[in-house]
Amino acid sequence: MTPVTSAAETAPRTYAWEIRADGLKVRVGRSRMAVDGLGLSLGTGAHGLLGPNGAGKTTLIRTLATVLRPTKGELEILGTSVRRTADHRALRRRIGYLPQDFGYYKRFTVREFVEYMAWLKEVPKADIPEAVQRAVERVGLADRADHRMKTLSGGMVRRAGIAQAIVNSPEVLLLDEPTAGLDPAQRLRFRELLHELGRDTCVIVSTHLVEDVAAACSDVLLFADGRLVFQGTPDELAAAGGPEHPGDSPLERGYSALLRDSGRQGGAW
Repeated sequence: MTPVTSAAETAPRTYAWEIRADGLKVRVGRSRMAVDGLGLSLGTGAHGLLGPNGAGKTTLIRTLATVLRPTKGELEILGTSVRRTADHRALRRRIGYLPQDFGYYKRFTVREFVEYMAWLKEVPKADIPEAVQRAVERVGLADRADHRMKTLSGGMVRRAGIAQAIVNSPEVLLLDEPTAGLDPAQRLRFRELLHELGRDTCVIVSTHLVEDVAAACSDVLLFADGRLVFQGTPDELAAAGGPEHPGDSPLERGYSALLRDSGRQGGAW
Protein backbone atom coordinates (compact mmCIF):
# COMPACT_ATOMS: atom_id res chain seq x y z
CA MET A 1 0.00 0.00 0.00
CA THR A 2 1.46 3.32 -1.06
CA PRO A 3 0.46 6.47 0.81
CA VAL A 4 -1.37 9.00 -1.33
CA THR A 5 -0.48 12.66 -0.95
CA SER A 6 -3.41 15.05 -1.02
CA ALA A 7 -3.36 17.54 -3.87
CA ALA A 8 -4.56 20.14 -1.39
CA GLU A 9 -1.30 20.06 0.53
CA THR A 10 1.01 22.98 -0.17
CA ALA A 11 4.14 21.50 1.40
CA PRO A 12 5.65 18.09 0.59
CA ARG A 13 5.52 15.45 3.28
CA THR A 14 8.79 14.23 4.66
CA TYR A 15 7.38 11.00 6.14
CA ALA A 16 6.51 7.74 4.40
CA TRP A 17 3.45 6.74 6.42
CA GLU A 18 0.78 8.63 8.32
CA ILE A 19 0.98 6.05 11.12
CA ARG A 20 3.90 3.74 11.88
CA ALA A 21 4.21 1.49 14.95
CA ASP A 22 7.08 -0.84 15.77
CA GLY A 23 6.91 -3.14 18.80
CA LEU A 24 4.24 -0.88 20.33
CA LYS A 25 3.06 -1.87 23.79
CA VAL A 26 0.47 -0.02 25.87
CA ARG A 27 -0.31 -1.08 29.42
CA VAL A 28 -3.70 -0.44 30.99
CA GLY A 29 -3.74 -0.62 34.75
CA ARG A 30 -0.81 -2.21 36.58
CA SER A 31 -0.40 -5.41 34.63
CA ARG A 32 -2.61 -5.76 31.54
CA MET A 33 -0.90 -5.11 28.20
CA ALA A 34 -3.85 -3.94 26.07
CA VAL A 35 -1.64 -3.42 23.01
CA ASP A 36 1.13 -5.99 22.88
CA GLY A 37 3.99 -5.71 20.39
CA LEU A 38 2.14 -4.03 17.52
CA GLY A 39 3.91 -3.51 14.21
CA LEU A 40 1.91 -1.48 11.72
CA SER A 41 2.23 1.01 8.86
CA LEU A 42 -0.83 2.84 7.55
CA GLY A 43 -1.16 5.38 4.78
CA THR A 44 -4.02 7.32 3.25
CA GLY A 45 -7.31 5.44 3.03
CA ALA A 46 -10.11 4.06 5.20
CA HIS A 47 -8.92 1.32 7.56
CA GLY A 48 -11.47 -0.73 9.51
CA LEU A 49 -10.44 -1.94 12.97
CA LEU A 50 -12.36 -5.04 14.08
CA GLY A 51 -12.10 -7.23 17.15
CA PRO A 52 -14.07 -8.60 20.10
CA ASN A 53 -14.67 -6.67 23.30
CA GLY A 54 -11.45 -6.32 25.26
CA ALA A 55 -9.26 -6.81 22.19
CA GLY A 56 -7.48 -3.48 22.71
CA LYS A 57 -9.13 -1.44 19.93
CA THR A 58 -10.09 1.54 22.07
CA THR A 59 -6.70 1.55 23.78
CA LEU A 60 -5.01 1.66 20.38
CA ILE A 61 -7.26 4.49 19.17
CA ARG A 62 -6.60 6.49 22.35
CA THR A 63 -2.87 5.97 21.96
CA LEU A 64 -2.99 7.17 18.35
CA ALA A 65 -4.92 10.22 19.58
CA THR A 66 -2.05 10.90 22.07
CA VAL A 67 -4.44 10.45 25.01
CA LEU A 68 -2.43 7.43 26.24
CA ARG A 69 1.34 7.10 26.14
CA PRO A 70 3.12 3.99 24.84
CA THR A 71 4.67 1.74 27.45
CA LYS A 72 7.30 0.39 25.06
CA GLY A 73 8.10 0.47 21.39
CA GLU A 74 7.91 3.23 18.82
CA LEU A 75 4.94 5.14 17.43
CA GLU A 76 5.12 7.86 14.81
CA ILE A 77 2.15 9.85 13.60
CA LEU A 78 2.61 12.16 10.61
CA GLY A 79 6.36 11.78 10.96
CA THR A 80 6.37 12.80 14.63
CA SER A 81 7.28 10.49 17.50
CA VAL A 82 4.61 10.53 20.20
CA ARG A 83 7.35 10.04 22.79
CA ARG A 84 7.95 13.80 22.73
CA THR A 85 5.02 15.22 24.67
CA ALA A 86 6.17 18.71 23.67
CA ASP A 87 5.04 17.86 20.13
CA HIS A 88 1.56 16.68 21.11
CA ARG A 89 -0.14 20.08 20.84
CA ALA A 90 0.99 20.64 17.27
CA LEU A 91 0.19 17.03 16.37
CA ARG A 92 -3.35 17.25 17.75
CA ARG A 93 -4.11 20.12 15.37
CA ARG A 94 -3.67 17.61 12.55
CA ILE A 95 -5.69 14.77 14.11
CA GLY A 96 -9.45 14.29 14.30
CA TYR A 97 -10.73 12.10 17.13
CA LEU A 98 -14.18 10.78 18.01
CA PRO A 99 -14.11 8.76 21.27
CA GLN A 100 -16.83 6.32 22.20
CA ASP A 101 -18.16 8.82 24.73
CA PHE A 102 -17.57 12.55 24.52
CA GLY A 103 -18.70 15.44 26.66
CA TYR A 104 -20.43 18.65 25.60
CA TYR A 105 -22.34 21.54 27.11
CA LYS A 106 -25.99 20.61 26.68
CA ARG A 107 -27.01 24.23 26.18
CA PHE A 108 -24.65 24.59 23.23
CA THR A 109 -26.22 24.48 19.81
CA VAL A 110 -24.67 22.09 17.32
CA ARG A 111 -22.93 25.04 15.67
CA GLU A 112 -21.59 26.34 18.97
CA PHE A 113 -20.32 22.89 19.93
CA VAL A 114 -18.45 22.40 16.65
CA GLU A 115 -17.16 26.00 16.77
CA TYR A 116 -15.84 25.43 20.28
CA MET A 117 -14.05 22.27 19.21
CA ALA A 118 -12.58 24.09 16.19
CA TRP A 119 -11.27 26.76 18.56
CA LEU A 120 -9.71 24.10 20.83
CA LYS A 121 -8.02 22.60 17.77
CA GLU A 122 -6.62 26.07 16.95
CA VAL A 123 -8.34 26.40 13.60
CA PRO A 124 -7.61 30.00 12.47
CA LYS A 125 -10.41 32.28 13.70
CA ALA A 126 -11.23 33.58 10.22
CA ASP A 127 -11.65 30.01 8.93
CA ILE A 128 -13.90 28.70 11.70
CA PRO A 129 -17.36 29.72 10.36
CA GLU A 130 -16.77 28.11 6.96
CA ALA A 131 -15.10 25.03 8.49
CA VAL A 132 -18.00 24.53 10.91
CA GLN A 133 -20.64 24.93 8.21
CA ARG A 134 -18.86 22.45 5.96
CA ALA A 135 -18.48 19.87 8.77
CA VAL A 136 -22.12 20.19 9.83
CA GLU A 137 -23.31 19.80 6.24
CA ARG A 138 -21.15 16.72 5.68
CA VAL A 139 -22.82 14.89 8.55
CA GLY A 140 -26.32 15.95 7.52
CA LEU A 141 -27.02 18.31 10.42
CA ALA A 142 -27.29 21.63 8.55
CA ASP A 143 -31.00 21.86 9.40
CA ARG A 144 -30.20 21.26 13.09
CA ALA A 145 -27.17 23.51 13.36
CA ASP A 146 -28.94 26.01 15.61
CA HIS A 147 -30.70 23.42 17.78
CA ARG A 148 -29.36 22.80 21.26
CA MET A 149 -27.39 19.61 21.79
CA LYS A 150 -29.74 18.54 24.59
CA THR A 151 -32.65 18.35 22.14
CA LEU A 152 -30.93 15.94 19.74
CA SER A 153 -31.47 12.21 19.44
CA GLY A 154 -28.60 9.87 20.25
CA GLY A 155 -27.83 9.39 16.57
CA MET A 156 -27.74 13.15 15.97
CA VAL A 157 -25.38 13.66 18.89
CA ARG A 158 -23.10 11.04 17.34
CA ARG A 159 -23.20 12.89 14.03
CA ALA A 160 -22.30 16.12 15.84
CA GLY A 161 -19.36 14.22 17.31
CA ILE A 162 -18.24 13.22 13.82
CA ALA A 163 -18.57 16.87 12.72
CA GLN A 164 -16.21 18.05 15.46
CA ALA A 165 -13.74 15.32 14.50
CA ILE A 166 -13.50 16.55 10.90
CA VAL A 167 -13.85 20.32 11.44
CA ASN A 168 -10.06 20.84 11.32
CA SER A 169 -9.68 18.86 8.05
CA PRO A 170 -7.41 16.33 9.81
CA GLU A 171 -4.69 14.32 8.11
CA VAL A 172 -5.37 11.43 10.51
CA LEU A 173 -8.95 10.72 11.58
CA LEU A 174 -9.69 8.32 14.46
CA LEU A 175 -13.29 7.16 14.94
CA ASP A 176 -14.23 4.86 17.82
CA GLU A 177 -17.65 3.25 17.26
CA PRO A 178 -18.88 6.13 15.07
CA THR A 179 -22.09 4.40 13.93
CA ALA A 180 -23.43 3.73 17.44
CA GLY A 181 -26.98 5.09 17.53
CA LEU A 182 -27.20 5.77 13.80
CA ASP A 183 -30.22 4.43 11.95
CA PRO A 184 -29.75 2.40 8.72
CA ALA A 185 -30.11 5.44 6.43
CA GLN A 186 -27.59 7.41 8.50
CA ARG A 187 -25.15 4.49 8.43
CA LEU A 188 -25.35 4.43 4.63
CA ARG A 189 -24.55 8.16 4.50
CA PHE A 190 -21.70 7.61 6.94
CA ARG A 191 -20.23 4.97 4.66
CA GLU A 192 -20.31 7.46 1.79
CA LEU A 193 -18.57 10.02 3.98
CA LEU A 194 -15.84 7.51 4.83
CA HIS A 195 -15.24 6.94 1.13
CA GLU A 196 -14.87 10.69 0.63
CA LEU A 197 -12.57 11.19 3.62
CA GLY A 198 -10.38 8.22 2.72
CA ARG A 199 -9.29 9.82 -0.54
CA ASP A 200 -6.81 12.13 1.16
CA THR A 201 -6.95 11.21 4.86
CA CYS A 202 -5.72 8.28 6.93
CA VAL A 203 -8.96 7.15 8.59
CA ILE A 204 -9.15 4.43 11.25
CA VAL A 205 -12.64 3.25 12.17
CA SER A 206 -13.06 0.99 15.19
CA THR A 207 -16.38 -0.86 15.08
CA HIS A 208 -18.19 -4.08 15.85
CA LEU A 209 -20.15 -3.88 12.59
CA VAL A 210 -18.38 -6.03 10.01
CA GLU A 211 -20.77 -4.82 7.29
CA ASP A 212 -19.74 -1.17 7.75
CA VAL A 213 -16.08 -2.08 7.36
CA ALA A 214 -16.75 -4.12 4.24
CA ALA A 215 -18.78 -1.35 2.65
CA ALA A 216 -16.57 1.61 3.51
CA CYS A 217 -13.00 0.39 4.03
CA SER A 218 -10.44 -0.96 1.59
CA ASP A 219 -8.24 -2.23 4.42
CA VAL A 220 -9.28 -4.38 7.41
CA LEU A 221 -7.35 -4.84 10.65
CA LEU A 222 -8.39 -7.57 13.08
CA PHE A 223 -7.29 -7.21 16.69
CA ALA A 224 -7.40 -9.94 19.34
CA ASP A 225 -5.86 -9.85 22.81
CA GLY A 226 -3.83 -6.76 22.00
CA ARG A 227 -2.30 -8.21 18.86
CA LEU A 228 -2.87 -7.71 15.17
CA VAL A 229 -3.93 -11.10 13.82
CA PHE A 230 -4.97 -10.04 10.31
CA GLN A 231 -4.57 -7.18 7.87
CA GLY A 232 -5.98 -7.32 4.37
CA THR A 233 -8.89 -6.47 2.11
CA PRO A 234 -12.53 -7.28 2.88
CA ASP A 235 -12.38 -9.98 0.19
CA GLU A 236 -9.37 -11.56 1.90
CA LEU A 237 -11.21 -11.48 5.22
CA ALA A 238 -14.19 -13.23 3.65
CA ALA A 239 -11.94 -15.84 2.06
CA ALA A 240 -10.48 -16.78 5.47
CA GLY A 241 -13.70 -18.52 6.54
CA GLY A 242 -15.88 -21.35 5.36
CA PRO A 243 -19.38 -22.73 5.89
CA GLU A 244 -18.24 -24.51 9.05
CA HIS A 245 -17.52 -21.19 10.80
CA PRO A 246 -20.18 -19.15 12.66
CA GLY A 247 -21.63 -16.13 10.93
CA ASP A 248 -24.43 -14.93 8.67
CA SER A 249 -22.13 -13.70 5.89
CA PRO A 250 -18.76 -14.66 4.37
CA LEU A 251 -17.18 -11.70 6.20
CA GLU A 252 -18.49 -12.82 9.57
CA ARG A 253 -17.37 -16.38 8.90
CA GLY A 254 -13.90 -15.14 7.98
CA TYR A 255 -13.86 -13.06 11.15
CA SER A 256 -14.80 -16.11 13.24
CA ALA A 257 -12.19 -18.30 11.56
CA LEU A 258 -9.38 -15.84 12.19
CA LEU A 259 -10.34 -15.39 15.82
CA ARG A 260 -10.40 -19.18 16.26
CA ASP A 261 -6.97 -19.50 14.68
CA SER A 262 -5.64 -16.76 16.98
CA GLY A 263 -6.89 -18.69 20.01
CA ARG A 264 -9.67 -16.22 20.76
CA GLN A 265 -13.19 -17.61 20.72
CA GLY A 266 -16.36 -15.65 20.27
CA GLY A 267 -17.13 -12.71 18.04
CA ALA A 268 -18.11 -9.10 17.83
CA TRP A 269 -21.81 -9.51 17.11
